[in-house]
Amino acid sequence: MKNRGIWYGLAAYFIWGLFPAYWKLLKSVPALQIIGHRMAWSFIFLMGFVLLSGQWSGLRRAAFKPRVLAIYLLAALLVSVNWLVYVWSVNAGFIVETSLGYFINPLISVLMGVIFLRERLRPWQWVPVGLATAGVLYLTVTYGTLPWIALALAFSFGLYGLVKKLAPLNSLHGLTLETGLMFLLAVGYLLFAELRGEGAFGHGGWTISLLLAGAGIVTTVPLLLFAAAARRTPLSVMGVLQYIAPTLQFLMGVLIYQEPFTHIQLIGFGFVWLALILFWAEGIYVRRTRQALAAAG
Repeated sequence: MKNRGIWYGLAAYFIWGLFPAYWKLLKSVPALQIIGHRMAWSFIFLMGFVLLSGQWSGLRRAAFKPRVLAIYLLAALLVSVNWLVYVWSVNAGFIVETSLGYFINPLISVLMGVIFLRERLRPWQWVPVGLATAGVLYLTVTYGTLPWIALALAFSFGLYGLVKKLAPLNSLHGLTLETGLMFLLAVGYLLFAELRGEGAFGHGGWTISLLLAGAGIVTTVPLLLFAAAARRTPLSVMGVLQYIAPTLQFLMGVLIYQEPFTHIQLIGFGFVWLALILFWAEGIYVRRTRQALAAAG
């Protein structure tokens, strides 16, 4: 079960790592409209699957309880904030800074596990946390402002992962409920934009319309994989897996989209990268030591 969760996590983060290329194709569409379409089409796609697979009665019985609705409303709000910040940042030319947010996110997830789930860190695991904090502080002092895009992405997704860890529904039902809770708001906004003559769907050519509708599929697949992984895997392990997506995003930002990467950013990122390397290396050392002790009896 645990190994399956790891594979789900790997697949989710690899897909997310390639996301900038998809959202760049929608650069002409306002970020808020993209999010509206992501939420609306995701719900339509998921609800269709639920109905066709005969799972509606089970979802209805499990979902319509005050506590369950409250949990998934919080999850929906968190993921909506994360989506909006991310899509806007990608199309505004800040892919590199978004990657910083997801580099920081693994350590944020670790802290969430410690604070809320009482997961215990070994002494040497606190060193990476301190190094990542130093990197953020360095960038803040150097630029004179917090790297707000990175921090907004890291904390919104870290909290989303925590909520999903505590959520009672399975991954499909949970994501269907999340998008359902935001569906009317999303559609209402899209209709408002249409009435103002600002709607992109059906007005920007077939390519744009298909990409907006396809946002539902490319959104739900990795989220379902992530939700399944979060329920099967400790937050500390999920935190380590998360470096896959930002690495791909960073490489795309610098090598494909030619975003600037200064020596100041290199130093700040360097603190975070070193933190991830140490966290990963410490985990391997402890695991191998335990295996050796177990083999020795």
